[in-house]
Amino acid sequence: MDETRAREVLTAAGFPADAALLALGENAVFAADRTVVKVGRDAETLPRAERELAVAGWLESAGVPAVRAAERAPRLVDGHPVTVWHRLPDAVRPVGPADLAELLRLFHALPAPSFALPRRELLGGVERWLRLAGDAIDPADAAYLRERRDGFEAAAAGLVPHLTPGPIHGDALPRNVLVGPDGPVLVDLETVSSDLREHDLVVMALSRDRYGLPAEAYDAFTGTYGWDVREWEGCAVLRGARETASCAWVAQHAPANPRALAEFRRRVASLRDDDPEVRWYPF
Repeated sequence: MDETRAREVLTAAGFPADAALLALGENAVFAADRTVVKVGRDAETLPRAERELAVAGWLESAGVPAVRAAERAPRLVDGHPVTVWHRLPDAVRPVGPADLAELLRLFHALPAPSFALPRRELLGGVERWLRLAGDAIDPADAAYLRERRDGFEAAAAGLVPHLTPGPIHGDALPRNVLVGPDGPVLVDLETVSSDLREHDLVVMALSRDRYGLPAEAYDAFTGTYGWDVREWEGCAVLRGARETASCAWVAQHAPANPRALAEFRRRVASLRDDDPEVRWYPF
């Protein structure tokens, strides 16, 4: 789905055609006056949109600071799910790792909701992303990532967690937090799942090791949360799974973007060389 198609759906749903585009990825996200409107890529994503709205209602009832739905059910407009959200106030300062840790402590204290949450299928998109990459990437690299995916899926199934499994955010990064006048708020609830809570903590450990997060910032995260996932023997497995997924995710952009292809090659080479210190760059 490109921006033109997303705007067609947006206007068909009754929103202004000139709404500001905030993001274009799995969804097109627009700012329309006091609301934020998310347009899903196709009708197959309707169940995910329904679950995201259910999650928002659950977090609201639990008192967890998170984005709030303006409409309780998605609309299906021209074959695309459309969800409407209250627009958050502007940020009062940048997000720090401790803000994320504070929210995760609240989130990880929650019992399961009354509706079913899926498992965190971290590696579930690998095949689709590699297929979208097509001939733009070396077939040997694609085969290598598929082999890694299969290996880490098997290894993850045998992990013994340190924390009690339960609801997780699923993509616990500072970019999914906004610090408004009343404090930090969670956004982007699409990946909320029920699985090993360590999934949410490995993300920041990988940010420290691969993406240049300063050690003192990581220490602020672990100090606020109260535990460092790197002390857990299963950390390497979840880290390897996330690295594999991250490589495949970048691959899908390679056909149209030389920067994505270069970053994909950098990442795969560092995995092949078993070099955990090669710097990766966000894309």
